Amino acid sequence: MKNITVSVSDDVYREARVHAAATGTSVSALVATFLMSLADREAEFARLEALQRKIQAEITDFRAGDRLSRDEIHGRAVR
Repeated sequence: MKNITVSVSDDVYREARVHAAATGTSVSALVATFLMSLADREAEFARLEALQRKIQAEITDFRAGDRLSRDEIHGRAVR
């Protein structure tokens, strides 16, 4: 486990202490949770990007000329 030093304004520190006390945790735990959430978001973004590439690679028979008109999609004619 690594220790880090972070400088914040007195107001931010006070609010962090109040929030930590209200949730029964420490400022250090709040910061650690926040940093872990950043890593989790990056991992989720990478997973979704990989999924998008996989799905796009599977699309082989798409042609813009094959599109249906709006009326054909909704099964009604413009009158």
